[in-house]
Amino acid sequence: MKTRIWLLVGLAFLTACKFENDEDKNKFHITATTNIMADGVRALVGDSAVVTPIMAVGVDPHLYKASQRDLDLLFEADLVVYHGLHLEGKMVQVLHKFSRTHPVVDVGATLPPTLLIASPDYANTVDPHIWFDVHLWSIAMRNLKDEIIERKPEWEPYVNANWEKLNAQLNELDQYTAQKVKSITNQGQVLITAHDAFSYFGKAYQIEVKGLQGLSTLSEPGLNDVSSLVSFIIEKDIKAIFIEQSISPRAIKAVIEGCRRRGHQVTLAGPLYTDSLGDPKGSAGTYVGMVKTNVDEIVSNLKQHDTTNREPGS
Repeated sequence: MKTRIWLLVGLAFLTACKFENDEDKNKFHITATTNIMADGVRALVGDSAVVTPIMAVGVDPHLYKASQRDLDLLFEADLVVYHGLHLEGKMVQVLHKFSRTHPVVDVGATLPPTLLIASPDYANTVDPHIWFDVHLWSIAMRNLKDEIIERKPEWEPYVNANWEKLNAQLNELDQYTAQKVKSITNQGQVLITAHDAFSYFGKAYQIEVKGLQGLSTLSEPGLNDVSSLVSFIIEKDIKAIFIEQSISPRAIKAVIEGCRRRGHQVTLAGPLYTDSLGDPKGSAGTYVGMVKTNVDEIVSNLKQHDTTNREPGS
């Protein structure tokens, strides 16, 4: 009897999935590589298309390898959207080959090179973490809007209306971020993270940033990297450093241990959301929510340890 019940439950589940697929099968399908990009696409196209991210929450795109499921998502899509600027790491070659025969938008390629930050680690490459400058991300989304309209001109009024709403949200977010970060005095305040993902954030909002690893997480930091960062933290009397949601905290914990051995206590703060959104039901489940969550976490911890406003001799 129990077996029959479970069979009926299974059939009901499969039927429900089938109906859901039947409802969506006639819609335009857009596949985005990361959930950050998928969030931007959804904001622009609304319910006109089914938008599917390839990478799940918490996935590091620098290390991601395409699976058979991912290839299916690419070939089943009417349009593929990806960040570019080598963010997708090991998927780049797949995406380049795919773009020769299928409609693809490389969002990074739509940005003027003068707005991009050159990579300190690799010649002729740039930092791909453009979304940490909210104004630059707004430019990227405006360009993506134009690319979508070029492919679906009948959507133009609807997509333009969605863009106006999104642009207003991003302008508000940019101002929020600038004001919050400005509340931290520059003296002694440095944003230290597991990898160097916040260069655009630092440039846009005028805060010094430093990562244990470089732009990519393909290589592990060495002992010299850890030792150098420990010395920097002690020299600057930094009290808080940040782990990241999509990167193992092992290396950054080694920095904390190195500081402890030299008599300097450091708070482990975060996690910050860098290469992925958070849980869809959480505060960092959207791009706007992710940025606000990061800003509040950064400011609250660095402001908490700000020593510039203490009374002399305290």
